[in-house]
Amino acid sequence: MNLVDRRLLVTGGAGLVGSELTRQLTAENDVTVVDDLSNGLADSVPDGAEFVEGDLTDPAVVEEVVTPDLDAVIHCAAADKYVDSDDPRAQFETNPAMTYSIVDRMDEVGVSNLVFTSSSTVYGEAPRPTPEDYAPLEPISIYAAAKLAEESLLSVYAHSHDFTVWNFRFANVVGARFGAGVIPDFVEKLEANPETLTILGDGRQEKSYMHVTECAEAIRRVVEDSPDSAGPMHTYNLGTRTTTSVDRIADIVSEEMGLEPTYEHTGGDRGWTGDVPKMRLSIEKLSTIWEPSMSSDESVRAAASDLVELLE
Repeated sequence: MNLVDRRLLVTGGAGLVGSELTRQLTAENDVTVVDDLSNGLADSVPDGAEFVEGDLTDPAVVEEVVTPDLDAVIHCAAADKYVDSDDPRAQFETNPAMTYSIVDRMDEVGVSNLVFTSSSTVYGEAPRPTPEDYAPLEPISIYAAAKLAEESLLSVYAHSHDFTVWNFRFANVVGARFGAGVIPDFVEKLEANPETLTILGDGRQEKSYMHVTECAEAIRRVVEDSPDSAGPMHTYNLGTRTTTSVDRIADIVSEEMGLEPTYEHTGGDRGWTGDVPKMRLSIEKLSTIWEPSMSSDESVRAAASDLVELLE
């Protein structure tokens, strides 16, 4: 689908990925952002985009923003993946129900193009590098189970309701804004105590990290250039070919802040219940269209540098 002169809706457009996608798309498209600001910041919504503050679990909000004049919906909104221990039932029920409301409304008004931001967590603890056709998918967290449920629902709409779906399974996406995730967590901890840094797990968890600017660019390129012959459900891994450990991230953040803290590990091979300690995605399918320029280390350093700069 050509992403020029289109009428687009970005859900969760005040969040990390949604705001960057909006920034890249507003130059050549008419973009509306809807976000309840539970995980996003209003200041992150780029100039040039229309902003609707609203909760997509409310059918009235879905009806307001999903209109017949849209060319596509870019669905980035989701309950935070780091709240499993707080209210897992609510998280599981909220995300698929919200997605169902959106696609049901799209079907009602005749909008059939959907971009969905899924997660590498749907693979569970899989062999690395993990390709898109790996099976069986056995997630180990509530967030991942909800993402997989949403993917299944979108597959139904792709194959039975004439939708075209671009489904993106993310590695860890990092960028220049505070929020959930290991980099802002380390920055905030070191701001509070420059001498000691508490690291969840044993610090040897090792994953792929992708900078948000490259994540958004990859989404745009795949939506525009993925072959129609692939069918109505286009699933792509987004990540880098490299990985970075949590201890290495601590080193990079400390270097960017000019600190030499002592590390204290909480122990165990994972940071929290449901954490996948080792993750690297195969991006061979993505590389036929586009290739990231930054390694995981470079992505982490760029995000850390920008976050530290915001503090100055």
